[in-house]
Amino acid sequence: MPPSKRQREIMRVLEHEGSVALSLLARKLDVSLETIRRDIKPLADSGSLIKMHGAVGLASTIGEAPFERRMRENSEAKRGIAAAVAATIRDGDSIMLDTGTTTSFLARELIGHRRLTIVTNSSDIARTLATLNDNRVYMAGGELRSDNGAAFGSTAIDFISRFSVTHAIISTGAVNTHGMMDYDLEEAEFARTVLMRGQRTLVVTDHSKFGRDGLVRVCGFEAISELATDKAPSAEIAQAIADAGARLLIA
Repeated sequence: MPPSKRQREIMRVLEHEGSVALSLLARKLDVSLETIRRDIKPLADSGSLIKMHGAVGLASTIGEAPFERRMRENSEAKRGIAAAVAATIRDGDSIMLDTGTTTSFLARELIGHRRLTIVTNSSDIARTLATLNDNRVYMAGGELRSDNGAAFGSTAIDFISRFSVTHAIISTGAVNTHGMMDYDLEEAEFARTVLMRGQRTLVVTDHSKFGRDGLVRVCGFEAISELATDKAPSAEIAQAIADAGARLLIA
């Protein structure tokens, strides 16, 4: 049976978003959750999409897309977030950054800063800020990923655990009322360790990550001091952030 008009619309949304919470999908299409569940069942049965806990995603895009493609997605929003966060960082500060498109945009916004100490597992961030303005850049070792040029594993975690920095900043693949999530176990473990090493603990993420469910939990909002984004999240997520004592920074 050919897909209905609403099923085609579901696929259009997923082609743009990659994955989306069922509740958000129901609001986008102005139908009930029960209707959405009925519509996605044949699509899931045919392999066109994959059902996750409370969400659905395209079979071809479950997990994060290659780094280069993700750098192009919502680039203006990420650039705005990066500029807002860069304005809160002073010359001479120490910063720990995990790999991510928004943290890579932040590195580019920090090019005009001086005497920074950068600790990262991202070769992109290291290349961006090394040899500039008397910066010192420390690059974690470990297994280098082919898609994003970042190092992971116990060696990388042991290396960054030697440092204590002013700003510990991570990106994330998903944000819901329970906190931050990601799609890769090693990336989640590395991000969690980054947050343990900073006086200020900050998550940078664009609005498309709100309402998503990742595969691995990184941490709850109580583990961060701030979340920087480009648009306000849902009232439920905003309340969870406030209840944890964290601050919301809208670029």
